Amino acid sequence: MALNRRSKNITEGVQRAPNRSMYYGMGYEAADFNKPMVGIANSHSTITPCNAGLQPLADAAQEGLREAGANPQIFGTPTISDGMSMGTEGMKYSLVSREVIADCIETCVGGQWMDGVLVIGGCDKNMPGGMMGMLRANVPSIFVYGGTILPGRHNGQDLNIVSVFEAVGEHAAGRIKDEDLLAIERNAIPGTGSCGGMYTANTMSSAFEALGMSLPYSSTMANVESEIKESAKQSALALVEAIRQDIKPRDIVTRESLENAVSVIMATGGSTNAVLHFLAIAHAAEIDWSIDDFERIRQRVPVICDLKPSGQYLAIDLHRAGGIPQVMKILLDGGLLHGDCMTVTGKTIAELLADVSATPAADQSVIRTLDNPMYAKGHLAILRGNLAEEGAVAKITGLKNPAITGPAKVFDDEQSALDAILANKVEAGDVVVLRYLGPKGGPGMPEMLAPTGALVGQGLGESVGLITDGRFSGGTWGMVVGHVAPEAYAGGLIGLVEEGDSITIDAHTLTLQLNVDDAEIARRRSHWTQPAPRYTRGVLAKFAKNAASASRGAVLDLYEE
Repeated sequence: MALNRRSKNITEGVQRAPNRSMYYGMGYEAADFNKPMVGIANSHSTITPCNAGLQPLADAAQEGLREAGANPQIFGTPTISDGMSMGTEGMKYSLVSREVIADCIETCVGGQWMDGVLVIGGCDKNMPGGMMGMLRANVPSIFVYGGTILPGRHNGQDLNIVSVFEAVGEHAAGRIKDEDLLAIERNAIPGTGSCGGMYTANTMSSAFEALGMSLPYSSTMANVESEIKESAKQSALALVEAIRQDIKPRDIVTRESLENAVSVIMATGGSTNAVLHFLAIAHAAEIDWSIDDFERIRQRVPVICDLKPSGQYLAIDLHRAGGIPQVMKILLDGGLLHGDCMTVTGKTIAELLADVSATPAADQSVIRTLDNPMYAKGHLAILRGNLAEEGAVAKITGLKNPAITGPAKVFDDEQSALDAILANKVEAGDVVVLRYLGPKGGPGMPEMLAPTGALVGQGLGESVGLITDGRFSGGTWGMVVGHVAPEAYAGGLIGLVEEGDSITIDAHTLTLQLNVDDAEIARRRSHWTQPAPRYTRGVLAKFAKNAASASRGAVLDLYEE
C-alpha cells in the first residue's frame, strides 16, 4: 500500500522527527508509518441507552482496521440524549450537538491528517453530525450505526420511549391508573440501543444505508444482538478498501444519492427531523438541495412500511422482514431509485441489491409492495402560506383527514402549552401555536414530544392541530406542523398570531394560513419588537447568533454575501 498522506508528511526529511517521536510514544514502530492512519469517531458514553452499547462496536472496528493493515486512532464525540432532555432546558442543546459533533470530526480528521474515518453513532444527532463532519473532511469514510433497541413489555404490549410520553396524556385523561403509568415508565426501555420506532435515529441510519455510506442491512440491527459487532468489523474492512480505491464521501453523496435517501425516508415513514438534517448534509456536501425537493419526492414515493410512530412495527421488525435492502429493491424495481449511485463498498446500489428479491416475504406484514402501499404518497409534506413563507414540515401519516381550521391557542414556551393540555384547556378543533422555539428563538429548536404525546394520550391527536417553529421528535404523530419559517424570533408571522385567531392547516392543498386580513397583520407587525436573546454567552448564544433558518437546515456556516 502506498504511503498514506499523514505518514508521507511526517517521513519526509529529518525535520519531521519530532512528529514521528509522538507516535513512537504510543507504541508505533517504523513500519507503521507506511500504513493508513484511520480515525474511529466513537460516541460511546453512559449518558444514554442509545450510546451506552457502542464501545464493543468501536473495539470490533479497531480489530478490523488492524487486520486490514491500518492504524486505528480513536477519538471521542459528545452526545445529548433527546429522550432524557425532552421537555427541559437541556433539549435546547440537542440540535447544537449536531454542529459540535460535526466540528469534532472535521477538527480531528483535519488536525491529525487522517487517511479515513469510521464514525460510530447512536442517538439522533450523532448521525447527521457524523455525516456532516465526514463530508467536510472528505477523506474515505463510513458510518456505523450503534443499533436499535428491542421493545419493552407491559401487559402483553410492546413498549418504546414514545409509550411513556403518551401514557402521561392517558393518565391525565384518566384512561390509565398510577400503577400503569409507573410500570410503563419502568419497562419501556429494556436495555441499550436507539429508540425503537422509525424515529429520528433509525430514520437517519436507514437513510445513510440508502445514501451508500453504510453497509447493507447495518441500519436496522439491534444493538444487543451479535451480528452488529461483525457488521462493525466488516465496515472497517470496507473502509480500508475505500482508502485503497480513494472513494471519498463526496464521490458517494450526490444529488442522485440524496434522492435515494429521501425516497427511503418517505417509503419507511421516517422522522420530520430528516428534512432539517438532510438540508444540512446537502449544505456540507455543497449540493444544490432545497426544502421543495422533499415535496417533489413525496409526490412520487409511497409509504410502504407499517412502522411506528403512526404504524404498528419497530425497526427490529423491519430488519427481520428484510431490512432496508428489501425496501430499496422494491423502490429500485419500481423505478424510484437511482441504481447507478456509487456506495462505500465500491459497488453501485443496483449491484448491491442484485440478489435481493423484488417481492417482500409473504410471512411478514411490515413491508408492502408498491401496488398495496400504506399511503399512496409520502408522509412529510411541505406546507406554505402566510404563516410559512419559507415552508414548514407536516407529518401526515395516520390521519383520516390531514386538514383543520380552528381557533389558535397561543403559547410562547413548551411548559405552558403542556400545562394547558394536561389541565384539559385544549379542546378538539383548537390549533395550538408554540412559538419562539426556532433555531434562534429557542435557541436550538427544541423538540415538542411532551405536548404532542400528551395530545395523543388524551385522544386529541387527530382533532387538535399544533404548529411550531420548533421541531418534533421522530416519535411524534398527529395534526402537527413544525419547522415553521421564518421563525417568530426572526419576525415570522407565527410571532404575530393572537389567541382565538383562525388558522388553517391543510395538507391536501399544502397550506398553512393565518386567516387574518392584511391590514390587521400590518398593524400587529408595526407593534412587534424582537425579544432580547435568551442567552448572551456560551454555546447556546453562539448557536442563536449564527444559525440559519430551519428552511436552510439551521446550519451555522451559511454565510450570505
